[in-house]
Amino acid sequence: MTVELDKADETGTAVAQTPPKKRLNREWATAFGFIALAVALLVLAPAVLSDFRLSLLGRFVCYAIVAVGIGLAWGRGGMLTLGQGVFFGLGAYAMAMHLKLADAGAGGVPDFMKLYGSGQVPGWWEPFRSPVFTVVAVVAVPALVAFGLGAAVFRRRVRGAYFAILSQALAAAFAILLIGQQASIGGTNGLNGFRSFFGFNLYDPVNKRMLFYIAASVLLVMVLVVWQLYRSRYGELLVAVRDQEERVRFLGYDPANVKIVAYVVAAAMAGVAGALFVPIVGIISPASVGVVPSIAFLIGVAIGGRSTLFGPVVGAIAVAWAQTSLSEAFPSFWTYFQGAMFVLVVAFLPKGFASIGAFRKRKEAGA
Repeated sequence: MTVELDKADETGTAVAQTPPKKRLNREWATAFGFIALAVALLVLAPAVLSDFRLSLLGRFVCYAIVAVGIGLAWGRGGMLTLGQGVFFGLGAYAMAMHLKLADAGAGGVPDFMKLYGSGQVPGWWEPFRSPVFTVVAVVAVPALVAFGLGAAVFRRRVRGAYFAILSQALAAAFAILLIGQQASIGGTNGLNGFRSFFGFNLYDPVNKRMLFYIAASVLLVMVLVVWQLYRSRYGELLVAVRDQEERVRFLGYDPANVKIVAYVVAAAMAGVAGALFVPIVGIISPASVGVVPSIAFLIGVAIGGRSTLFGPVVGAIAVAWAQTSLSEAFPSFWTYFQGAMFVLVVAFLPKGFASIGAFRKRKEAGA
């Protein structure tokens, strides 16, 4: 098969182009995969799952939203993000603060502040009484933190294992900070006991189903956003930075800016996932945003296939579902099954379950 070449890009370098027929087949395959995912989430799951299992799936969908962002930053950008729990937590705590204030009523004080605090709402809590401010903060706060961190790190050309360790240390520090804030953020207990979500009663099964539909729809939107980024000029540049960062710099682009964009988008997605996680699960605590959850996000992406569009989604949901099922069936041994699954995938399918098709084609070609 021949590969056509453009005359040149802006830098005068020839650029390889995917043959039109192959590109069209790939577009159709992606469209089919997206439709299949939408039908599975919006039609099949509500039809066959009980309210309890559907709520569990809603939690896993939140994990999948984080995984989509990790797929962009790690799979396409080469940034091993071990600290996504920070951005997940920022979005989650922003939403939890609003829900606690809403439950307390106009001018009211959340219950835990009466027990452990001064009985007054801190000034920095007050803006979260506004639903509009909360929704903006859910996206903007993680994005701004990621922008500041990314600018400080990537412009100094910190990458690889050093970036991974730094991001993991950030997650550990964030969890420790939250634990020490008993009077203002609930400390180890976190924030819980939410009764309503923007006026909807969270104890009503109909509203719980509505939350699942919202989370599933947001996931589909995030997949579309990332798909567009993959197809764009930016997506090609991100892969080039991952594979040949110095060459991209030589051609006149700043790899730091390219990385920052992917890192900020991934952080914003994690923040949205955290905000949806809070009303679905009913609690957010330091245990959900530290080092262990951050690594768990990464495991799902690695098992599903970090460099593909749907691999992170399927991997995150499958790993979380397997973890829940195995912990119910084997309370004392389920971690061994999880570890064995991860080892097998890394050993035999380094690119995740999404690479099974390509692996079979190589085997058939070799035969």
